[in-house]
Amino acid sequence: MAKKNYVSNSTESTRMFKNDFLESLTKVHFTVPLIFWIPVIIYFIRKSYVVGEMSVGNIVLYFLFGLAFWTFAEYILHRWVFHFEPKSKFGQRIHFIFHGVHHDYPKDRLRLVMPLSASIPMATIIYLIFYLFFSEFTLASFFAGFLFGYLIYDECHYAMHHANFKSGLFKKIKDHHMLHHYSDPEKGFGVSSAIWDKVFNSGFPKKESKKK
Repeated sequence: MAKKNYVSNSTESTRMFKNDFLESLTKVHFTVPLIFWIPVIIYFIRKSYVVGEMSVGNIVLYFLFGLAFWTFAEYILHRWVFHFEPKSKFGQRIHFIFHGVHHDYPKDRLRLVMPLSASIPMATIIYLIFYLFFSEFTLASFFAGFLFGYLIYDECHYAMHHANFKSGLFKKIKDHHMLHHYSDPEKGFGVSSAIWDKVFNSGFPKKESKKK
């Protein structure tokens, strides 16, 4: 049986830092990732096309590869990084800051997309890891798609908590994510897509998904 977590219906989260500046870094409007990362994506595409002189076909191919790879990275990060709970008090504190607070206060509008204070360092580390496997301009196309996938994830995540979908694909995705929050947080790790939950058998039975 899954562990029952505390879940608040409050539209605001608990304060995480006494320092006002540090506290401000934990909150972000859902439009901020779009404003920051879309120009970065354009930069990488331009780098591939103008500087790297890659063909449009290859740019599209690697862009789609990066986009598809994001769905796998999203699942890995959510299941084994964000849901990893260390035993030490310091580790538990870090876990709460990065993801635990969202499970305790899932309706807080300012803690539904990743703040730049976390996404920029994380993207930098991931880029450097990818740099070991791709050439410079191929990576630019791939990483543009990867970042685009991240934006879809972030904005979908906000929508899953605050948009009212009546039917269709987005309602199925929302139902899947709500079960993760309110039924069993040890299942349903895909946010923008449930495909990897099916691959790793970590989804919800069809009968249970119809309840929401």
